[in-house]
Amino acid sequence: MEEIVAEASAKMSDPNYSAVLVGGFVQSQSAAAPYISASADDSGGAEEVVNTIFHTPLMGECFKRANNRTVGEMTFEILDRVASGDREATLRKRQPAVLEYIQTNIEHEGMASTVMPFALAMDLLN
Repeated sequence: MEEIVAEASAKMSDPNYSAVLVGGFVQSQSAAAPYISASADDSGGAEEVVNTIFHTPLMGECFKRANNRTVGEMTFEILDRVASGDREATLRKRQPAVLEYIQTNIEHEGMASTVMPFALAMDLLN
């Protein structure tokens, strides 16, 4: 996870990097933007929605590298299924490094809560 964050930090000097990362993720995961947008009020508004969408493909890259394959499509059904229960406890048990990334890099509590189902869905799909 640290390696991917370091790579992303280095690429942030390219003004197109974020747009390509976010755009590519939204195109490949059609449920992502509407699911995150539905949580806009909890996530802190439009700016935080974009930040949420930025962090989600970075987590996807971690799963991709760890499993040597891309993350499958996260449907509304899958996201709703993994969103129930104690997301943080489930992540702590199944993907502690991903939970640590979320807690370290995402300051807004609502945004962190919105990102967790994506991490759990990625874990389920891989």
